[in-house]
Amino acid sequence: MSGKPSDSIRKNILQAAWLLIGLVVCLFCYILYIECAEGQELTHHPLNSRGLREVSGVARGKILDSDGRVLAETDESGIRRYPYGAAAAPVTGYVGIEIGSAGVEHYSAMALSGRASADSHIGPVAQLFSDAEGCNVKLTVDAELQQAAYDALGDRKGAVVVLNAETGAVLAMASTPSFDPESAAENWEDISNREDSVLLNRALHGLYPPGSTIKPLVAAFALKGGNVNQKEIFDCSGVLDVGGGYTIAESHGEVHGKVTLREAITESCNVAFGTIASRMGKSGLESMFSAVSFNRALSGELDSPIAQLPDYSALSKGEIAQIGIGQSTLLVTPLAMAMLAEGFANNGKIMKPYIVDEVISSRGIVTSRAVPAAWSGSIPKTEAQIIDGYMEEVVREGTGTAAYVNGVRVTGKTGTAENSSGNDHAWFIGTAQVQGKKIAFAVLIENGGGGGIEAAPIARNLILQMM
Repeated sequence: MSGKPSDSIRKNILQAAWLLIGLVVCLFCYILYIECAEGQELTHHPLNSRGLREVSGVARGKILDSDGRVLAETDESGIRRYPYGAAAAPVTGYVGIEIGSAGVEHYSAMALSGRASADSHIGPVAQLFSDAEGCNVKLTVDAELQQAAYDALGDRKGAVVVLNAETGAVLAMASTPSFDPESAAENWEDISNREDSVLLNRALHGLYPPGSTIKPLVAAFALKGGNVNQKEIFDCSGVLDVGGGYTIAESHGEVHGKVTLREAITESCNVAFGTIASRMGKSGLESMFSAVSFNRALSGELDSPIAQLPDYSALSKGEIAQIGIGQSTLLVTPLAMAMLAEGFANNGKIMKPYIVDEVISSRGIVTSRAVPAAWSGSIPKTEAQIIDGYMEEVVREGTGTAAYVNGVRVTGKTGTAENSSGNDHAWFIGTAQVQGKKIAFAVLIENGGGGGIEAAPIARNLILQMM
């Protein structure tokens, strides 16, 4: 018997060798894919604490407001302090080796840790290029306005967003209920399991039916598309029959009688806007939401989901009319509605929101500075100007008079959004010209009831705070 392996054994060995080589190649390709395609995403994932462990010896930089007030800093004992506590938590977020990070602590983790984002994926080697002290991050937020927004919401669930309408800079972003980021790690099990969702930044991630605050947008695009004109008269009997067994009723059984488009916005007439949306139809509504980029998410320092838009192809006549008054399956974030208000103040131009203004090195050198940029969506210019004038009437003599401030041009739109799981949500969006600055805002109170009663006064308080 020969000592040489048979041909079949030789063949099996060769096949096994090729299999092992193939597996090694697959493993190499997978590692390469993770490193190149998903490396940045995994590095910046909120639950990835590896980076925090690597830079634990670096004095983390400060988070400052627009006037240099400290929102977060590390004391001599290495404890991260948050002077504005729960009020600024939706902005600062939190940070901890065991709990990860969120907010600016997450968005600007590399800068605060003294590392460039370009070297963040190379692991411990990056420590060779780190400074002993992290950079300071200066925000666009006004700490006093932030505190005022938080205080105005009180013990109610809700959110407030205030933007510089001309630049998109976030001046305040409050969300309640909130939590103390200083004790987040210590109380993590409690705050992460609370039924009132204190970790949810409602300003960025809360999705709600917009109710009547969507009507200015519908009016602008209906005017542009020729579905309505400024002189048309709507006859509001209090109820609109849209066919298919659907009817739309006015709030509290009101009857507005004969109203123009301006009066329909001023008095928030559901009959008029149900009629207008029915004329626009599926394609008109789809084009409208696409034009203002409601179908596009925000990413980066302000990550915010896209609006929950309807399945246009499946919409019934009643659902089309419901979208015209901000109901049906439509859901939006408070940030998106503040951006929408911004467009009416800017002749249709919507700015991309941002919150990090400057990054300042430990040597006092500004290493990066934000550059305002237009958002991908916009409102038709002429129509935006017309509706902006109507929204001023809402505050002067309509449903939003609780936001009126003597001597200040304030525009707005109230919203009382029906909620299938509880009481109505209260909305108010609008703009104001304060101290030579145009601001845009959105106020949302979960289960708050009437927008003109509950949300509009908060906007007024914030305007007074800025004067």
